Amino acid sequence: MNNKELSNRIEYFVGCIGAFAEKHSLSNSQAYKYLKRFAGLDFLDKFYDIEHTFSIEEAIDDLTKICQRNGGALA
Repeated sequence: MNNKELSNRIEYFVGCIGAFAEKHSLSNSQAYKYLKRFAGLDFLDKFYDIEHTFSIEEAIDDLTKICQRNGGALA
């Protein structure tokens, strides 16, 4: 992965964490910890190539569902 690809991926992760935090009324720190604990960040990393082509709303919905499947309680 080159620097541009890495930069794009990091920017996407930060954007998703912020949007997730906003949707669920969390701080960015709380959202990061939640997504890490319930495998949302792993999901984003594994499926980045597909997820980044969707709208941010669709990506956040996917993250919410993945976290719920892994024991998260946010809906």
